[in-house]
Amino acid sequence: MNIVVLVKQTPDTAKLSKRMDGIQLSADGGPRIVNPWDEYAIEAGLVLAEKNKGSKVTALCLGKPEATEALKRAIAMGVNDAILVSDSALAQADSLVTAKVLAAAIKKIGNIDLVLAGRSSIDGNNAATAVQTAALLDMSMLSYVAKIEAVEKERITVVRAVEAGRETVSDTLPAIVSVVREINEPRYPSFMKIRKAAKAKIPTWGVADLGLSNGDVTPQVSWEMALPAAREAKVELIEGTSAEVAKLLADKLMGEKVI
Repeated sequence: MNIVVLVKQTPDTAKLSKRMDGIQLSADGGPRIVNPWDEYAIEAGLVLAEKNKGSKVTALCLGKPEATEALKRAIAMGVNDAILVSDSALAQADSLVTAKVLAAAIKKIGNIDLVLAGRSSIDGNNAATAVQTAALLDMSMLSYVAKIEAVEKERITVVRAVEAGRETVSDTLPAIVSVVREINEPRYPSFMKIRKAAKAKIPTWGVADLGLSNGDVTPQVSWEMALPAAREAKVELIEGTSAEVAKLLADKLMGEKVI
């Protein structure tokens, strides 16, 4: 079985700046980690590979050159290979451009049976990339998967976590599966595997290597992040009995047309 796991390097939200400035956190220089949802996908791929002898797990990441650190984490966990797609033309990539690039990279790897992804990324949190990638590759898409029941020949059976409870579904392979945290508990890399991963040479593919042009990866919508304009705030302490405070507060709220 040939498995690809989609990995993204994201800001470490556990280390927010003192100003609680998410923009600063997302900017260059902020602490980075493997997207936590993707670690569940990596573990799912490793478990499947262990059950199916001769299987291969490849971690695939689109990001800046420093995203190799996220891939080295995947290698330390146990994946066989890792590939980084990095190109200055992808600096403003939206989810659709990301999906186009990932789809082209998956085609370049070739002979893929299963693609695994985390539920979403903790920075964008749109959960769209895996779906768009599946559509571009004309693959089956199974989302919010809490358990992989069986992978047999050309079919996969999974349990999805849906609002009403659990749903068991089966579909054809190749397929893309996005997983939720209930699926497993990601393993901790051993010291020896961490040392091995630190020395790993990770190939980097650019847009041209995937048979794409800069025009193919131009986002349809341009965007930028900025903090909202600061507003002046005034605090007024209302004193008196409960009844007096309630009446005065109601008067002020009506005066401001809040109620």
